[in-house]
Amino acid sequence: MNLVLVLAVAMVLVFAFVDGVTGAATATATLVASRAANPGPAVILAALFNLAGPFLFGTAVAGTLGAIVVLSGPRLIPVVGAGALGGAAWTAITWRLAIPSSSSHALVGGLVGAALLDAGPNAINWAGPGGRGPVGVVGILAALALTPVVATLAGYLMERAALRSFARTSVRAAGPVRAAQYVTSAWLAASHGANDTSKSAGLIAALLVAGGLSSSFVVSPPVILVSAVVLTLGTALGGWGIVHTIGRRIFPVKTVDGLVSQGSSAGVIFVASILGAPVSTNQIVASSIVGIGLARRRWHHVRWEVVRRNLMTWLTTIPAAGLIGAISLPFWRLLG
Repeated sequence: MNLVLVLAVAMVLVFAFVDGVTGAATATATLVASRAANPGPAVILAALFNLAGPFLFGTAVAGTLGAIVVLSGPRLIPVVGAGALGGAAWTAITWRLAIPSSSSHALVGGLVGAALLDAGPNAINWAGPGGRGPVGVVGILAALALTPVVATLAGYLMERAALRSFARTSVRAAGPVRAAQYVTSAWLAASHGANDTSKSAGLIAALLVAGGLSSSFVVSPPVILVSAVVLTLGTALGGWGIVHTIGRRIFPVKTVDGLVSQGSSAGVIFVASILGAPVSTNQIVASSIVGIGLARRRWHHVRWEVVRRNLMTWLTTIPAAGLIGAISLPFWRLLG
């Protein structure tokens, strides 16, 4: 196994670790912000179900991510290493600024930037919507654009239903609602684990084929396990600045709101994972909270400046990560 292949696999795992840090924050944000759980138990819950997610819900996303770059053999390896570096670096930057960003946007941007510099547009599978799920960059971007809209609508409809259901309920219902939040938070963490573990596992599977260590693209259980463990290690660190942004700065989340946000977000991510669509947990949870604020008809309580800031971050993620990936590609070539 040559040095550049080892470093490329390591960089993909670094991306998985950073992704775990930011994703864990999102999976626990409303659980902690609504005071249904303390940060410690919330992170343990997220870590356990992040690890179980790909084994419970599969790794369909791996095939989608692993087919973005159509280069093969040794030429693919530095492109994937540079792309993973671009995705990890930009996700880490936004994490330090406590801005919820999209690791999916960042990874796609990093890969596209590196591949374009290496061989131009022909190095990228552009495609579009497939028979069952997204195919190529266009299909992935379509899924990334659609899921926040779906999450906002789901949050709105579920919040309206919850408000009607709990309108005449006594305060004794608060306990069962908090207990239900643990269930929906676990589902959200497992869905996140299935979707995000698959991103790293798919790239590692592609690297093993390019390096001659595998004869075909197969996301084997050891690759899934290593990717899931690294993602879970990142999860264990949490990302409390992002928890504050999502759970309190967009809209003040109460107990029922937390249940709705977790349930609607988990449903959207679960369906996306089954269809093989890489999505952004941060983006979906933040969008569901906007839907909750709209459902409560408290438009002025939604902090639109925070929403605008998050939106601008999402829009700039692909070109920023792409630029980092392209700039780093010559160094990866030298290693080869």
